[in-house]
Amino acid sequence: MTHQDSFAALNAASSLKERLVGVHKVVQGYFPFVARIAVTLYDAQTNVLRAYEHSSGNEDPLSHYQASLDAAPSLKHLLEQGRPRVINHQLTFEGGAHEHTRRIARQGYAASYTLPMYNQGVFFGFIFFNASEPDVFSERVLQQLDVFGHLISLMVIGEISNARVLSAVVNTVAHITHQRDPETGSHLDRMSRYSHLIARGLASKYQLDDDYIEHILMFSPLHDIGKVGIPDSVLLKPGTLSAEERAVMSTHVLKGREMIDRMVLNFGLHSLQHVDVLRNIAEYHHEAIDGSGYPSGRKGQDIPLEARIVAVADVFDALTSRRPYKDAWSVDQAFAYLIQVAGEKLDRECVQVLVDNREAVEEIQRRFAEDPLG
Repeated sequence: MTHQDSFAALNAASSLKERLVGVHKVVQGYFPFVARIAVTLYDAQTNVLRAYEHSSGNEDPLSHYQASLDAAPSLKHLLEQGRPRVINHQLTFEGGAHEHTRRIARQGYAASYTLPMYNQGVFFGFIFFNASEPDVFSERVLQQLDVFGHLISLMVIGEISNARVLSAVVNTVAHITHQRDPETGSHLDRMSRYSHLIARGLASKYQLDDDYIEHILMFSPLHDIGKVGIPDSVLLKPGTLSAEERAVMSTHVLKGREMIDRMVLNFGLHSLQHVDVLRNIAEYHHEAIDGSGYPSGRKGQDIPLEARIVAVADVFDALTSRRPYKDAWSVDQAFAYLIQVAGEKLDRECVQVLVDNREAVEEIQRRFAEDPLG
């Protein structure tokens, strides 16, 4: 007797998106009415839910969507109860006051099943099963979907954990670096959120999926990891660097790339999705649009998008942060400078997204303000 493994596609070295689509196909073999499976991730620092991955092709109603959990009271309520949610008549939610509810209703889904995800007892997101027909989520169906839901949860945990293992290792080294570097942890929190904001703003033009955008958030704080290899005499010098010292400082980008390559090798993370995003951020975030940057003198579109995004976020936060050698610039002053150098040193589109989202920028500044005692 021969048998084909229904989940054989999960054995391949494929992306989370491809594996989620594979699971969806198996689910549809049992329940053809399940039209979409989607995953959102929860950011405990900001109390925000973000769209992460889905199985519904290009027609995803929540693509690039994020919202405070407080703005989704029905989801917050089921989380407080610690139970999943069944809606067998999605049309009853059409008049909902919240954007995510309206988007789902407009797509024409007739029913939904929402399952919270936990990792060692800690909530980290939701799985959504959306159906094309009403009244399909019987107790028998739900029991089987629970199995698929927990499989998906383990897949997501595995994917995120690999990225976070690498991030944790690099962050540990970065923490050592920042004991010597005047930049703070709050700087990393802010610039990573600015990077995420810019990536979301460019998503439509560059067809960026939510998975890529999430990795921008995770990997952008690691841009200066190579500074761990810079001597104190250069890194901590209070005055202007000499030409020779600037040359030494500029080596941090290649040192960072080498460190990341070594960690990927040592931890066996070659299959980690978007690891090249991390490499590009570390190596190219000091390139300039006009080719005057380093280490390779790349120009314009030859600079990877993730590096162009991080460059703008990093410069903006450096300008608006107080340092021992300078006062913090106002948002207006920093925006004016970014606009001045846009198209020359910094990517014009990235700058424009940041400038156009002043309210979100100021909220990031409020949430991740410097600790005056730190």
